[in-house]
Amino acid sequence: MATYGTIPTSSDDGASKVEFLSRATERIQTGLGARRPWKEMFNLHSIDLPHGFADAIPRIKTNFGYFLMNYVIIVLVILFLSLLWHPISLIVFVVLMAAWLFLYFLRDEPLVLFHRTIDDRVVMAVLSVVTIVLLLLTGATMNIMFSIFIGVAVVVVHAVIRKTDDLCLDEDGGEAGGFLAVSSP
Repeated sequence: MATYGTIPTSSDDGASKVEFLSRATERIQTGLGARRPWKEMFNLHSIDLPHGFADAIPRIKTNFGYFLMNYVIIVLVILFLSLLWHPISLIVFVVLMAAWLFLYFLRDEPLVLFHRTIDDRVVMAVLSVVTIVLLLLTGATMNIMFSIFIGVAVVVVHAVIRKTDDLCLDEDGGEAGGFLAVSSP
């Protein structure tokens, strides 16, 4: 006898929902763990103008590698705030944020496509381009471009004026293999 359309009544269903929620909470906490503390990012004792252009470029590279997750969050928050007056764009943005959460912020394992491990920076770059293209298709082009420009300007200004001598860098200087690093298994 077929039981199509019936709703399962097992007691494990509630337990699996609780397990799913606890796993999601744990992923959010560990996923955002790559983010550096905001106190460290905005430490007033670490703010100083570079001595010249030759001093600014290494600061930008080091700070971008070290505070990458924080910078992504800053740009996305500025973009979100700019879309409050464009509801269609805001809906698209919320859907894209779900994609960002699952593909970038909350992943436990590295992303593997065609037996190749994709670096987090490649995932970030692809998600950024997809986000920009889909939001531009919603008709809020000038608003989106202006907010992205402001977000990038805020990130670059911070990266230039934030000294790097007090950062706890990894052995690779906090840059993790370059912006578009893809490694094989």
